[in-house]
Amino acid sequence: MAVEQHVNLLSATLINGLIVAVVVLIHHEALVHLSGLLAKMHQSHRFRLIAAVFGILAAHTLQVWIFAAAFFFMHHAEGWGELAGNFSGSILDCVYFSFTTFTTVGYGDVEPFGVLRFLTGIEALAGLVLITWSASFLFVEMQRYWPTR
Repeated sequence: MAVEQHVNLLSATLINGLIVAVVVLIHHEALVHLSGLLAKMHQSHRFRLIAAVFGILAAHTLQVWIFAAAFFFMHHAEGWGELAGNFSGSILDCVYFSFTTFTTVGYGDVEPFGVLRFLTGIEALAGLVLITWSASFLFVEMQRYWPTR
């Protein structure tokens, strides 16, 4: 039993690291592409900033879905733990849980158990960092394109 827990913990650490690497790379690429796109746009500064916000929202939504897929598969597999509470086991419930975790809202109506808790903590930390990165990006873009007063 103890050996199995160590294997699951090691596997969970590797899977969590891979998921975090994927979402960070997605975020980096999204911001690089958005920056290039905004520089090429000839529309008003308002339109460029709105486009940036929608681009960032799309990137974060994709990242949440990646975590949700991991929650879904881990919940339905043996040995990873489970999500319980106001939770039916559907992919949409996993997306809901992932959104509340990524944004660190954490309503508490769905609760992780077992090794799955590590992914929950990692997602909250990654979400906080990525959302902050997005806010910094938008601040720089606003300074670049916002009219001076």
